[in-house]
Amino acid sequence: MIDLHCHILPDIDDGPKNIEESLLMAQEAAAKGIRTIVATPHRNAKYKSEVQEILYKVKMLNEQLNQQNIPLNVVPGQEIRLYGEIVPDIMNQSLLTINGANKHIFIEFPSDHVPRYAERLLYEIQLQGIIPVVVHPERNAEIAEQPSLLYNLIKKGALSQITAASVTGAFGKNIKKLSLQLIEHNLTQMIASDAHNTTNRSFALSEAYSVIEKEFGHGIVSDFQENTYFLLEGQSVYKPAPERIRKKKLFGIF
Repeated sequence: MIDLHCHILPDIDDGPKNIEESLLMAQEAAAKGIRTIVATPHRNAKYKSEVQEILYKVKMLNEQLNQQNIPLNVVPGQEIRLYGEIVPDIMNQSLLTINGANKHIFIEFPSDHVPRYAERLLYEIQLQGIIPVVVHPERNAEIAEQPSLLYNLIKKGALSQITAASVTGAFGKNIKKLSLQLIEHNLTQMIASDAHNTTNRSFALSEAYSVIEKEFGHGIVSDFQENTYFLLEGQSVYKPAPERIRKKKLFGIF
């Protein structure tokens, strides 16, 4: 399996504090059948992960994985909180695309709202030939109340990635319900762990795929797994036409 979104690099954000903790995460990932991880340290007001630091730590971690005979490969990425100057920073290569392929980039919104300039900036990112992937939209309070916000972004070319633990119910039954609705209405194209440690924010990909297969069949699981490979390789993903979620608003999920 491929895990597209994981905070496995040491001492760079709110993931592992040191290389020992990174290796514990790697061992657990490998034991669960994950063979490739995209390291996605936060880039936001609190964590200023820089391209060269990420590349160095990815190289260092892979060397340790080889020495420890852990069957896992780590490639670079970044989880970037949307901000006003993101487009020029992408153009001057101050931000990392997924696996350095210059095709897809992970975009995070604040947990409580969708910035009013989000639609414009995601469009401008696409004008640079890069497709924005909105991460964990199911955990955004405003999207939970107004799923049409995500529908508009997906319809206009963006992608989204939901969190495996959301699908399994680890973030609560309402977030699980919304996650399954996003899958049902073609408003997300892939899942990833968003793992931070081996305790309360670990890997749940296999468990999430099992839930998806039970709810929607093996075909959706295959599509999602293929899309992780396509993103890793900088190829176009399978993206069925999005549909609107017509439901009552969800309240009190946080």
